[in-house]
Amino acid sequence: MEERLSPYEAELACDADGARRILAIADEKGERLDVFAARTSGETRAFVQRLIEEGAVTINGMQGRSNVRLKPGDAVEIHIKAPVPTEILPEDIPLSIVYEDSDIAVIDKPKGMVVHPAPGNERGTLVNAILYHIKDLSGIGGALRPGIVHRIDKMTSGLIVIAKNDFAHRALAEQMKTHAAGRIYIALVDGNIKEEMGTVDAPVGRHPTDRKRMAVVPDGREAVTHWRVLERYGMYTLLAARLETGRTHQVRVHMAHLKHPVSGDAVYGPEKNRLGLDGQALHAFQLMLTHPRTGERMKFQAPLPSYFQAALLKAGRRDERPILEAIEEGVERLFHDGNA
Repeated sequence: MEERLSPYEAELACDADGARRILAIADEKGERLDVFAARTSGETRAFVQRLIEEGAVTINGMQGRSNVRLKPGDAVEIHIKAPVPTEILPEDIPLSIVYEDSDIAVIDKPKGMVVHPAPGNERGTLVNAILYHIKDLSGIGGALRPGIVHRIDKMTSGLIVIAKNDFAHRALAEQMKTHAAGRIYIALVDGNIKEEMGTVDAPVGRHPTDRKRMAVVPDGREAVTHWRVLERYGMYTLLAARLETGRTHQVRVHMAHLKHPVSGDAVYGPEKNRLGLDGQALHAFQLMLTHPRTGERMKFQAPLPSYFQAALLKAGRRDERPILEAIEEGVERLFHDGNA
């Protein structure tokens, strides 16, 4: 018979195949399930949230949700599967490495590249590329996500940071969770937005009927996006968007919520794509973080790729001023505005 746990005590069991089972008693009133499970397991909150979505975390034997508030004495059980043997192979895929040292690497991901292998995208991913170009990656993300701290969508281009060891991974994940790491996206959206700037504070979660999509839903996770107009082209508007949170498809969902979807977005926008874009005109332009080892505050930028600049010309951009100059000025103003 399994030994009964006393209150506030946690026990870790590890099976022969490497699977882990953690049984813990909640010791703090009102603590969220995902926060407690991350604290107890030592895993990142994002990793634990994936486990919760998969049904691998239970409260008193019942499946829970990330935002459930625990009561003292609640029994939380966490199942972490054994690492799956992987045949992910390094591939000599061209990779734009913006910065690299012994702890981190910053990559400018091209549009059309999936971040990590998944059914239907086993080859040609960013993971395949970094396994070839970068050595000594962190293992916290598991065999399929070595070094991956955060993701950007397949059809979104721009900056992503890679952790080269577990120390850096945990530090970067904490910065993402506490918003100490900042991200600025550049988006071309449909329509002419009347306001010059604004903030979307609307919770994002799974669409109630289409589980492959996200949506603004009452029981979703907090999601905040600050935005500012950079240029106007009549039927289109160029924006800078600063993420205060990092939810799946956040910029795309929030812009669609404003009735100004990202141009070319086949999931959240109109079926008709007037600019002939292959995917959404969304670019992760700027990444700010604190170096996990040195404590230095660092800022990286990735200029607009050619596909995006071509879309701006089709949208009607005629300004002789270089687009990078316009973007940098707008981003600077976004940071100094009272709402941002």
